[in-house]
Amino acid sequence: MSGVSRITRALSVALVSLSLAGCMTTGGGYFSAASSTDAANLSAYAANAVAGDMVAQLAEHVGPGTGTIALKSDGSPMSAALEEHLRGWGYAVNPSTSGQGAIPLAYTVNAFEGQVLTRISTPSVELARTYAITELGAQPASPLSIMRRTTT
Repeated sequence: MSGVSRITRALSVALVSLSLAGCMTTGGGYFSAASSTDAANLSAYAANAVAGDMVAQLAEHVGPGTGTIALKSDGSPMSAALEEHLRGWGYAVNPSTSGQGAIPLAYTVNAFEGQVLTRISTPSVELARTYAITELGAQPASPLSIMRRTTT
């Protein structure tokens, strides 16, 4: 019985440690736009489906066309799809914009247990969702996670 208790305790400590480590990965705020990456190497079809859903969610929480998005293009299908969908929702996209009215936007796409975890981050909101990749694109596989940032 004490062996099971020790294993349970060790697993609990490991789970809490991993959870806390995950909280520290953003470095005190939103991702820098220079750190955007598609580590999952999505196909053009999958990137288009994921970007379409994530930008629609962003527009719902930030408002469509509310400013100029500072999105640095890395030439990936995800970067191109994000830019296309942002423009479709009325946002201006300029990678070198800064100052008032500029909205820095960063994204990460990572493979995880047969799905992809996508995060889009701005100074005011971060959205995350997992997607199941299909032959024709991607389908949401989880509810949308929303984190709003406030300034104090």
